[in-house]
Amino acid sequence: MAGISVGNRESRSGLRPGLEIESEETLARITGSGLDAAPLGPGSLTWKYFGDMRGNLLALRAGVLQGMHPAIAAGLIDHSDFFENPLGRLARSAGPIVGVVYDRDPAATGSWVRDQHPEIRGTDARGRSYHALDPDTYYWAHATFFEGMIRTREFFDRPLTRAEKEQLFRESITWYARYGVSMRPVPEDYSAFERYWQRMFDEVLEPTRPAGEWVRRVRGIPAPPAWPDLAWRPVGPLVGIAGPWLTRVTLPEAARQMFGCEISRRDRLAFDAFRKSVRATWRLVPSRFRMQPRVGAAAGADS
Repeated sequence: MAGISVGNRESRSGLRPGLEIESEETLARITGSGLDAAPLGPGSLTWKYFGDMRGNLLALRAGVLQGMHPAIAAGLIDHSDFFENPLGRLARSAGPIVGVVYDRDPAATGSWVRDQHPEIRGTDARGRSYHALDPDTYYWAHATFFEGMIRTREFFDRPLTRAEKEQLFRESITWYARYGVSMRPVPEDYSAFERYWQRMFDEVLEPTRPAGEWVRRVRGIPAPPAWPDLAWRPVGPLVGIAGPWLTRVTLPEAARQMFGCEISRRDRLAFDAFRKSVRATWRLVPSRFRMQPRVGAAAGADS
């Protein structure tokens, strides 16, 4: 195949300079795909933005978007304790997913994440077979994390430029390659990703039961590790109401329509005030609390 260009240049390996740090397996998947991947490490936009703690504000939104995929919804129903512990899946997967970007051996973390899924398979209520490692299913989950970075910046900071979105997408190709699954569903560039995103709403996603649980109200939210159970008891129910509200007002319009969610003028004004307050106060948050703990661990390992 032709080398992957950098402007009018090509690296010796045919890849963008900087990609040589990836594992041989990751490099093989990138070169085999023919996609224009970009390096993912310190200095990359993904490294700068994915670990941002403000992304947690959209974590439930990502869960809803993933759960709208019928195969993911079926896996949640058949192979998890979703209805007893609706946030358990998000809590369990968050750290390792962050690690696929920031860990010292990210390909090993990616392989570990992938290897949690082989037994998640079956037939859904409509007779459709599903498998968590189906490339189209797996890529959709990844796509929600990539799109979530863009929305986090749009809602709570300076929105990304078109060029930054293109760069972020090229980095997401490298990120996805670290899982060691088929690259077939990956769009060729950000414009193609936008078309892919719209097609998923038009042709694939559904208002599934698991996603609907997150859109309405989440009950039984466990206390975060740093919170004593007694202190969390009055707070948990409020989070169970506020989280789904924030999810509803930030979901794509196509998703809201599927669930019959109506966003009032009052909702829009409240969200506008909320996001502006996050923007205004974020600079007051100590830097060590602005990024996910796994990011800090990665920085410490490299120092």
